[in-house]
This record gives sequence, structure tokens and C-alpha cells, in this order.
Amino acid sequence: MVKFAFTTKQIITMSKSTNFTGQPLFGQLIKFIDRQQVNTIARKAGTDRYCKKLTTHKHLIVMMFVALNGYQSIREAITGLLANAHKIGHLGLDYVIRRSTFSDANKRRSSDVFGEVYMKVYRKYSQDLSDSRLSKQDMKRLYIMDSTTISLFKEILKGVGRNPKTGKKKGGIKAHTVIKADENVPCLIRYSAAVRHDHTFLQEVNLPEDSIITFDKGYVDYGQYQKFSESKIWYVTRLKSNAKYVAKREFDIPDDADSGVLKDEIIDLEYGGRDKKIHKARRIAYWDDDNKRLFEFITNNMELDAEIIALIYKKRWQIELLFKQLKQNFPLKYFLGDNPNAIEIQIWAAMLANLLITLIKSKVKRNWAFSNMVSIIRQQLMSYIDIYKFLEDPEKAWNEIINKNKLIYQNSLFPEIQGAYF
Repeated sequence: MVKFAFTTKQIITMSKSTNFTGQPLFGQLIKFIDRQQVNTIARKAGTDRYCKKLTTHKHLIVMMFVALNGYQSIREAITGLLANAHKIGHLGLDYVIRRSTFSDANKRRSSDVFGEVYMKVYRKYSQDLSDSRLSKQDMKRLYIMDSTTISLFKEILKGVGRNPKTGKKKGGIKAHTVIKADENVPCLIRYSAAVRHDHTFLQEVNLPEDSIITFDKGYVDYGQYQKFSESKIWYVTRLKSNAKYVAKREFDIPDDADSGVLKDEIIDLEYGGRDKKIHKARRIAYWDDDNKRLFEFITNNMELDAEIIALIYKKRWQIELLFKQLKQNFPLKYFLGDNPNAIEIQIWAAMLANLLITLIKSKVKRNWAFSNMVSIIRQQLMSYIDIYKFLEDPEKAWNEIINKNKLIYQNSLFPEIQGAYF
């Protein structure tokens, strides 16, 4: 007869797994959102006035539940909450809302409060998002601006262009976005109908002195470029093919300069209609040998090397990747409401979900693809898993089971039978 000498402490230890926690994964994500801060925002905005049960905070939690699960309708969202009714107490919810209540809240509660919550979370944790690989000081002060259009077959938000013969013209909402190059999450977002031209958004950009901002040629506005120069904010963009300018002075290209730099000169750009005004800019002609294309950049910075200007504009592609990441992982194809306010709330929820997962990713040392992390979180959203420990070592719990199994059978007369249990 074989005797096993396990103490009570050893048996308890073997039955535990360090990957589990007393709170659902969703609860760990929304810890980044300060409930008291949300209540303060709601009180100032008056969004909880005449509200009996569905407060701004509860509304926000439900919208995050929708965004992280990828639900496409209110019915799906409520069914999902009902399926997890025994767990929602961990999230600060004390009841499951009705579909009509949810729909009314999306229509009536201002989307601005959701935007303010996003900005509060961003400002609080922005230092955790900095990418240490970007060591150059020029990259640290670089901002990237662009817009993306979310298409809608709705008359509430008109699109640009002529009406098609089919009569089905795509309307849309345009998200004008600014990101810091070393953070890769939006630090400024504004929404408008797709019909609004991009350049009007330049007036809403307020950056610190000595910042660098890059954007595409859709933002052409020489008057605003001049204001940037007066505020000592440096811009980098492309010159439109039909732009009219007067060449004033050409710089010599250094012998050690990038071979792609073909010309570096000072130009005058005229603007202002009848009241003619001049904006002085620097034009750089650059040949991209990889893509076999000629680029014409303009900037108001006269100090940086021409190849650095080209590199700064190349970094603009980073925001395109962010838009791709958002649309792939939080596809905004189906909306919970057909009014602009409901649509903006849903977009803010997607942006906030993207920010929270980016924060989780920044705290985990193991290198994960963002889409893989979203998939894991979505599948296990209401599971009691310690997200940080699991993402650092997903195989840890399984290896513990194998090791415990070996320990149990190490003194057995028939060690080969241990495989029969798995």
C-alpha cells in the first residue's frame, strides 16, 4: 500500500490557480474609468437630471459592454446583459435596463459627456502610452492629424459629392483626429458630417509652442498655416499639384544629405482673396525610390534637415494604421440608433474601448498583436481571469496542472495511468 503525505496547505495550494481573480475581466478594464469623475462630469453637464435609474455612469458601462462585445443591436446588448445577470453587480449595475430605456438614453443624453470621459482617461494615463523606442526629440513633439469617414445610408448626415443615379447616396460621420506620434491613441477628436471639408478643423487645433504637426494636403489653408507660424507651431504637409507659388530662394543641398532630396527652397504662397496676403514656406522636392514617386512637401520650419521633413510626413501613416485598427476590431457598421447623438455615443464607446485595451497592452511585457488581444478579451469578457497574469503567461495555469499531476503520481506504482485523467 502506497502512502501519500500531503499536508492540508499543499492540497489547498494545488487546487488554486493564480490566473483567476474575484472580478470579471470587464471589471478590470473599467477600473481605468474613475466613477466619481464620471459622476462629476454628469453633474456639471446635467445629464442625470430627471433620471431615475439609468445614470450616466451606468449608461457608459452598458455602452462599453456593447463596444467590447461587438454587439450590433440593442436586443443583442440586453440579451448579453441578461445572460450575465449574476455578474453585473461587479460592474456597478444593479439591474438590466429595458430596450426602450436604452434607446431613449442614446437619443437624449449628450454625447459630449462620453467625449469628456474619454479625454479624462486619456490625460490621466497618457504617460503610460509613451513609446520609448522613439528617442528623437523631434518625434516626441510630433502630432499627426487626419480624418476618417464612417459611412451611413442615412439622410441625417450628408456625404460629399453628387447624388448617384441609384439614389442611394452614402451619408456619413467624419471623425477628425489628432494623435501624438509616441502614443498612438487620439488626444483630440471632433465629429462632423462627411460633407464638412477637412481644412475647417485646423482652426480647432491648439498645440503647445514648438510642436510639430503633420497632415495630408486635404487640410490646405494658407491662412491657418500663417497662424501656425505666428504661434511657433511647425507643420509638415504636401503641396497640392495645382498650387501656385513664387520661388524666392534655393538652398544648397549638403553632400551628406539623403539622395532622395532633389530641391530645397523658400516659396511665397498667396492667400486672402482681394486682401492679398503672403505665407512664406519651405518647399522640398523628394524622390521616394521605394515607391518610385516624387513628393513635394511644404513646411514653415527652416531648421530641420530636408530628409527629417520627409521622415516626419512618412510618420503620418501611423494614424492610417490606427483607423484601420479601430475599424477592424470595433467595426462601426451597425448602430444602436439612427440619430447623430446615438451614433456619436457609440463611436466614443469604441474609441474608449480601444484606449482601455491599449493601456492593458502597455502594461504587459509580452508582445501581443492588438487584434489577438481584442479577440481574447472579447471571448473572456465576463470570465474571472486576471488579465495581466494571463497575458504575461497564458500557459501558466496548464503547466501548473501538469506539474501537480506529476506530483500526485510521483510515488505511484502505476505512473502511466496518470494520462488517463486527461
